Amino acid sequence: MLLRDLHVGERARVLGFAEGGGTYRRKLLSMGLTPGAEISITRVAPMGDPVEIRVRGFALSLRRDEADALSVERL
Repeated sequence: MLLRDLHVGERARVLGFAEGGGTYRRKLLSMGLTPGAEISITRVAPMGDPVEIRVRGFALSLRRDEADALSVERL
């Protein structure tokens, strides 16, 4: 499943990167979004972009196309 399938308040674990997510892979890894990291959705902007997540104790805002590069499993 992709990050876009989650709603505010839900938690997930990063499994890896979706097909075609290679352009953002290095950027996401440097921001702490490594396989096994637990995240939670804290906010979504009114128009749906960006999405704010909580990962490793800090808040991170991702654009939808960046967030779609993540493959996650719901916890």
